[in-house]
Amino acid sequence: MQKKCDVVIIGAGVVGLSTGIALLQSRPSLKVMIAEKEKELALHASGRNSGVIHAGFYYSPDSLKAKFCRDGNFELRKLAKKYGIPVKDVGKVVVARNEDEDSRLGTLFDRGIANGVELEIHPEEKLKDFEPLAITHNRFMWSPNTGISDSISIVNAMRDEFLSLGGEIQFNSKVNLTESHGEIHDSSNQFTFKHVVNAAGAQADRISRSVGVGTEYAMLPFMGVYRATSEKNLPLQRLVYPVPHPINPFLGVHFTLTIDGKVKIGPTAIPIAGREQYSFTEGWSGSDIAQALKGMRSLITGDSHDFGAILKSEWPKIIQKLLVKESTELVPSAIGVKDWHRKPPGIRAQLVHLPTGKLEQDFIVVSQANATHVLNAVSPGWTSSIPFGRYLADEFILQRVMN
Repeated sequence: MQKKCDVVIIGAGVVGLSTGIALLQSRPSLKVMIAEKEKELALHASGRNSGVIHAGFYYSPDSLKAKFCRDGNFELRKLAKKYGIPVKDVGKVVVARNEDEDSRLGTLFDRGIANGVELEIHPEEKLKDFEPLAITHNRFMWSPNTGISDSISIVNAMRDEFLSLGGEIQFNSKVNLTESHGEIHDSSNQFTFKHVVNAAGAQADRISRSVGVGTEYAMLPFMGVYRATSEKNLPLQRLVYPVPHPINPFLGVHFTLTIDGKVKIGPTAIPIAGREQYSFTEGWSGSDIAQALKGMRSLITGDSHDFGAILKSEWPKIIQKLLVKESTELVPSAIGVKDWHRKPPGIRAQLVHLPTGKLEQDFIVVSQANATHVLNAVSPGWTSSIPFGRYLADEFILQRVMN
């Protein structure tokens, strides 16, 4: 039986849920449904992220990420407080490992200030007052508004908020889009709608291509693997990050804390074939492989990134000994910890712009006819999700639905 609604949202991750909440808060009379292909929430990126509430200093000031991360930090905390979800204000130190990184630390600081983020630069000798176990070269940066929470609890709170506003979630539901007479429809005949929002995360580009949107992109997934130990074995007080690579879009091996008293090192950023390939033996398909190969070929031939350097840097980190060894450049005492265990991996669904070989760094939203496609919403998608969902509702959906 067909479900009739004003708006159907594909994907019940944080972006889909936040968009549904924003729509219903603005127009309570709307009938909004979310179609989720899985049988439950948080099985993919929204439930497998680091749980870090980012402050917003990594991103170019003219980007959507910069626009929404700082405000998202505040709004995610507000949601957590409403639903009794713990948040720890642990803060973050960004340390330099050499003279080159020390120089780039200043650039990172300037970017954060331009984004309106509260940051401080301190000399090396003061690091012991913030995180005694960390080391740095010459100076470090302090971010007091970086926090941690539990990603799955946040997703569940968003679900409860959405349902309390009158929204509906249909699990085990796949929406197959088709275009006819200038309108987008559900060819599987489960839903009829005025507008569809493609917020399917790692599957979003596949859905968009079915109606001719986003054909200039390919999806290249990167697997992120963490190792964890009890904070009793490594009593860090703060998150400890290196200065990011100047070209490649990953933050490097770093130390994060969890709400349940663990210390994590990682992640890796290993290019893989499958969008849901949480092990090396399953979770991929022939079309996944074809897309990944397209993305890799474009990345190799383009001049935006050094793909060889990514492979050389990331693949050895599969071996725990090498991952721990790299982490000691930030926290030397990590070498003495023997009780590391593997955490469930996550996947960064990284969009590659095929004509240039560029790994897209910002959120990408494309609107066509009665459809809005969120093609790229990787980190800090979790932190940014509430204002980002409001942006999608206000800029792309409401006017089309209410006319």
